Amino acid sequence: MNRDFLGNKVPKKEIQRAVIDENRRKGRMGEENVKMKFQMRGYDVERSPRGKDFIARKRDIFTGRVTETKHIEVKTGKAKLSRLQEKTRKNTSNYQVVRDDPLFW
Repeated sequence: MNRDFLGNKVPKKEIQRAVIDENRRKGRMGEENVKMKFQMRGYDVERSPRGKDFIARKRDIFTGRVTETKHIEVKTGKAKLSRLQEKTRKNTSNYQVVRDDPLFW
């Protein structure tokens, strides 16, 4: 067991829970940053159900047709791709892994 700055015992599960919460917040901040960057470049960005974070589509200004589609997976820090993400990456030609580190984390 670890101790906090007051000398009280802190259970290992509580420490693990705090680390997971921090990683989750960092990941969501990274996703928001990447989503905003793609929207500023003129892409329509929507959440994807599985295997990737977003699907970004660029449309022609005059016709409204989709001219480019990207499947985007956002990773922060030293995070690795899961098995499903690796499988999706191999099977999809326009799959893009974007590494991002949020400024405030």
